[in-house]
Amino acid sequence: MENFLTNHFILPTEWMWVSFIAIVVTMLYLDLFVFHKKNEEPCIKSVIRVCIAYVSIALVFGLFVIYERGIETGMLYYTGYLVELSLSMDNIFVISLIFTSLAIPAKYQHRVLFWGILGAVIMRAIMIFIGAALVAKFHWILYVFSVFLIFTGFKILLSKEEESDFKDGKIYKFLQKKFRITPTIENEHFFVKKDHKLYITPLFFALIFIELMDVIFAVDSIPAIFLITQDTFVVYTSNIFAILGLRSMYFMLAAAVNRFAYLQHALAIILIFIGCKIFAPMLGFSVPAAVSLGVTFSLLFLGVVVSLAKIRKA
Repeated sequence: MENFLTNHFILPTEWMWVSFIAIVVTMLYLDLFVFHKKNEEPCIKSVIRVCIAYVSIALVFGLFVIYERGIETGMLYYTGYLVELSLSMDNIFVISLIFTSLAIPAKYQHRVLFWGILGAVIMRAIMIFIGAALVAKFHWILYVFSVFLIFTGFKILLSKEEESDFKDGKIYKFLQKKFRITPTIENEHFFVKKDHKLYITPLFFALIFIELMDVIFAVDSIPAIFLITQDTFVVYTSNIFAILGLRSMYFMLAAAVNRFAYLQHALAIILIFIGCKIFAPMLGFSVPAAVSLGVTFSLLFLGVVVSLAKIRKA
């Protein structure tokens, strides 16, 4: 266990971990106390500025990784970031569905998303630490991840889109039975007291559901990033920067994400590619990090272009 911690968390990247934590804390502080100090519906200009800032910081951090750890590790970071970002697209659609179903006003949505980010940062750390420990002790688990990703990729390719009602779901009904929920929004409050009883508001109910969905989506994304690299620092930082970036993009992408019809197909092929990559050494060759990054970026770009062409034609 001591060797595992030394190799993955302490000596090789001690300064880099400190830098990463400082950047994330600063970003979250600015997000809550500077950019979104008041509960108000965000305007498109501020949304675009924040999105550009988050993505730029993630990309510049990749240059920091290259400087400290070399070009190969940097390419793995960028590949992981792209894959995590694309895998989280479905998360945006689900968040939009939750907010719409619970009638959460736009001016309070950022408050829910902010605390959702904090929860995701902690939950991803726990899941990635456990995943890294398992991979270090049982290397064969990477092959299990690989088969799972290939299966998931083919499942996405062959599945048909079906509209679903959020309130008809089993998780919604289960949570509704377990908690006292106020029928209406209580301003920005997560909890209120009525008749000496504690109630949760639709805002906190939305937060619970978003956290549960993040854990479910992490089941797909974490095996994917571990098949790209087993470097815990790269796995966690690319994961968190993708989550931060995508949550900041929510207000811009929520209405448009379901229009990119072929993005799902591109994502499915990426998952199959990542899943198959682990078997390459058995066939006498390996896939360099630069090739993985190129294939991932090209497939995502192609998926977006073909989707836009379809929209324009329609």
